Amino acid sequence: MLKKIASVRGILTTLLMLAIVYAAYSIYYKIEYWGFSFAPKHNTNLWSVEAHIAFEPTGTPIKINLTTPRSNEAFKILEENVVAPGYKVKRNKSGSLLTLTSAPKEEQQHIYYKIMLFDNVNTRGKTSAPQPKAPEQPLFDAQKMAEAKQILKLAETIDGDAVSQVIKLFNQEPLSAAVQAYLPIQKSPQQTLEIIRELLALKGIASRPARGLLLEESKKSLTPDLMLEAYIDGKWKIYNMQTGKKGLPDNFVLFQRGGKSLIDVIGGENSIIKYSILKSVTSTMNLAGKRAKLAGNETWYDYSIYNLPLAEQNTLKWLSIFPLAILIIVVMRNVVGLQTMGTFTPMLLAMALVKTGFVPGMLCFTFIVFLGLIIRFFMSRFNLLLVPRISAVVIFVIIIMQGFTILGYRLNQDIAQSAVFFPIIIMAWIIERASITWEEDGPLNAGKEILFSVLTAIFVYLVISIDYIRHIMFAFNELNIVILLIVMLLGTYTGYRLLELKRFRPLVKR
Repeated sequence: MLKKIASVRGILTTLLMLAIVYAAYSIYYKIEYWGFSFAPKHNTNLWSVEAHIAFEPTGTPIKINLTTPRSNEAFKILEENVVAPGYKVKRNKSGSLLTLTSAPKEEQQHIYYKIMLFDNVNTRGKTSAPQPKAPEQPLFDAQKMAEAKQILKLAETIDGDAVSQVIKLFNQEPLSAAVQAYLPIQKSPQQTLEIIRELLALKGIASRPARGLLLEESKKSLTPDLMLEAYIDGKWKIYNMQTGKKGLPDNFVLFQRGGKSLIDVIGGENSIIKYSILKSVTSTMNLAGKRAKLAGNETWYDYSIYNLPLAEQNTLKWLSIFPLAILIIVVMRNVVGLQTMGTFTPMLLAMALVKTGFVPGMLCFTFIVFLGLIIRFFMSRFNLLLVPRISAVVIFVIIIMQGFTILGYRLNQDIAQSAVFFPIIIMAWIIERASITWEEDGPLNAGKEILFSVLTAIFVYLVISIDYIRHIMFAFNELNIVILLIVMLLGTYTGYRLLELKRFRPLVKR
């Protein structure tokens, strides 16, 4: 017999280890690819970026090339819309270029491009890529070459890598005389960037412009920020053109890498593009399906409980917490040694307490059991058979609950109204079981069973009433497999219960 128990324990322990590994991987997968969190009511920021394009037609066919962002390791796209009546919309193969074509127009044109982004992270502007070709050397005359070399020599005295040094040199206050002479009188950010690229090319460093937006709430009429991306140490690294700092700021979305402009308009003039940004918040669970689709595991998500309608999900949330409540009761009965009225009566009472609130629920439970026991003692004089007697007790419990509900409504007291949440059959069974125990084993044992049942229910209530635990058991329901095997392992325990250690202590001393 002992060998059989040992073999069963060995099998269950092995299965438990495998279940723990599976649950750990599944939890990691849901967090990494579905965006799940251990925190309940965890929200995700949604950023709506709208581009407004306006231009005046010249009377020729119109062609607009608009560079747009694509989902990558830095952010994901929830929705994307183009409002351009009368235009044909087409994307290139990479999806980063949007082309709009139309017949000649007469009135001023207004086109809107809107995109919703989420899961934006700071990638520090590092993108692994094959080494690009060596940059073409700028065609400078002898004088300009000498000036360029002088500027590069000045930059070497500044802290930072080669790219940061040049950018910081062009942002010093005040500018050195050599830099002022090298720059045009009316310089633009684009001209400054091109001059820096020429200087970096002299040092053999490939570079390209990058444009993007800093996501800030309720920002309107924005122009894209201009950044510089340089190839250093086998990676493309982005630099801030104002500070020379390496890496993207937090919540910065790149729209374009390389290229001369974000938008090119043929058949129009005086074109402008302005951006507006709006922030909203949504539940992380609402975006799980979208994340699963982007991660390429949409099928797994479609057959999960998280794809069900909300009504079914709310029902399964309570079912998901049941195994944990059952584990607590098994520990209380088989390890601690508490004798309760029925195996899962405390669990159902705890669920009722969650619905009613602890204090109102305990008051209702006490009154119902007290009145039910009094009625049960009066009924014992009629010597009824078991089934009719229990049925009568159930009917009395229903009448008591109706009375409490009516009284609560008239007095506007939630305590009385909470009575309807208690399971009628369980309440009747507690009353019947307590009365039988009272008759057979005395009032002391009956009181102990009621007390231990209530204590166990309170302990279960304290655990399952925590929002974090309820959320974790629903979001990561593979934990129920682990709980199942733990319960089965506890079923092989044949040692003393904790309360029995005091009872059998004299035998141990002998």
